[in-house]
Amino acid sequence: MPSTLNLTKPGPRLDARTPQAHDSGRGRGELTGTGLAVVLVGVLLPMLDFFIVNVALPTIDRDLHASQPLLELVVSGYATAYALLLVLGGRLGDSLGRKRLFMIGMAAFTVTSLACGLATSAEMLVAGRVAQGASAAMMVPQVLATIQAATTGDRRARALGRYGATGGLAAVLGQVLGGLLVSLNLDGTGWRPIFLVNVPIGLAGLVLARRYVPDTRHGNAARVDGPGTILLGVTVLTILVPLTEGRSLGWPTWTIAMLAVAPLAAATFSIVERRMERAGRTPLVPPSLLRHASMRRGLLLVLPFFAGFGAFMFCYALLVQVGLHDSALVAGFGLAPMAVAFLLASLSTSRLLARYGARVLAAGGLLQAAGLVVLAVTVYLGWPHVSVLALAPGMVIAGAGQGLIMSPLFGVVLSEVPPAEAGVGGGVLTTTQQTALALGVATLGSLFLTMAADRTGVRTGFVTVLVIQVVIAVAVAAGARGLPSWRRLRQPALPQVAAH
Repeated sequence: MPSTLNLTKPGPRLDARTPQAHDSGRGRGELTGTGLAVVLVGVLLPMLDFFIVNVALPTIDRDLHASQPLLELVVSGYATAYALLLVLGGRLGDSLGRKRLFMIGMAAFTVTSLACGLATSAEMLVAGRVAQGASAAMMVPQVLATIQAATTGDRRARALGRYGATGGLAAVLGQVLGGLLVSLNLDGTGWRPIFLVNVPIGLAGLVLARRYVPDTRHGNAARVDGPGTILLGVTVLTILVPLTEGRSLGWPTWTIAMLAVAPLAAATFSIVERRMERAGRTPLVPPSLLRHASMRRGLLLVLPFFAGFGAFMFCYALLVQVGLHDSALVAGFGLAPMAVAFLLASLSTSRLLARYGARVLAAGGLLQAAGLVVLAVTVYLGWPHVSVLALAPGMVIAGAGQGLIMSPLFGVVLSEVPPAEAGVGGGVLTTTQQTALALGVATLGSLFLTMAADRTGVRTGFVTVLVIQVVIAVAVAAGARGLPSWRRLRQPALPQVAAH
């Protein structure tokens, strides 16, 4: 069948030279607009639930009489299970079918959300949250993999941009929605609607996914890499558990020991995976993934960017509620200017990428840095009489910068990954993202809490964290120069070529 390969534009080739929308003979089909909306629900719900619970913790504490460690586990149990199983979820989707794993994950997420909403004790809620995180890990990698395998060219670039925008908006809006639902106290249910709202959405998503989401997979099912799965699990656990629980427990010896084990587990995992790939078997994470410059260099930007993003969301909520003594609802709605700016910037990235390539990410980093500087000056000069309205200009500028980075970042990182490895590539990318969020809260969040000994300390701590994040944003802008699409812009435009 004749086709036309249009190479007239000198912009970034986010289709990564991957020719067709499927990587096996099963389930050939394009991802339609409706199908894209359905799979993006699989990103929206888990990311919302990652952030929405933060503003409900005081209400959960009063209702279930939870101890501080159990309250910590309501958040960290979800995050740890989520990050722990993401790569395995991506690999299973590649082998068994991404649509099947997506629907299994969404069904499980719906059931576990119902269990969380009906929990009668803190222990039941923690168990439900762990199961909810595991369900999300089965669902989320299939979204990136399906987009990568079932779209091409400009449609893929737009879809990946919408993926990034959905995740970022969910993170910002999670705290807004959480504050709203808790304050409404619907029929005396308190915090429970933040989980129960997932149930009708999940059921509708299952019905629509069955009809509109194409099935893609990578050939024959491969055997699960048992040693690699265990070693990656040990690596993730020894990083996330002590970092998320260590501060509240006073850094007991076992948390330090786990952190010491983490690099050893990571090194062993790398050796085992390299040997398995050289032997012609299928490792959980093929080391050859990092031979793609987009993946190797892109992950170096994902880690600091999301660490700073997670820390900002954490510290901002505490600034408003602890330092300014406003409610969770006020703190949530204070993020609205950032959300609007983020959305508008995200919607423009497809057009900007086609013209400027990775320069868009560099501009986003500088714009974010400028917004953070405005926020720091506003807080420092206006303290303690600072309102969320006064913070709005800085929030708008920073939000626009974040939108220019987050929306295209996923597409740039995966641009050279072939569809056959789309699931595991998406799993590695999302694991890095989730680990970075936890690292940001554990490091910069702990620094903020340490400095916020009194009301004046809240200001000093927040400004200090913002200064560090300005450095991170500038580093992300500089690092964008190393992305492949930056260099491609320097190539001359090629004539249109007809391929038969």
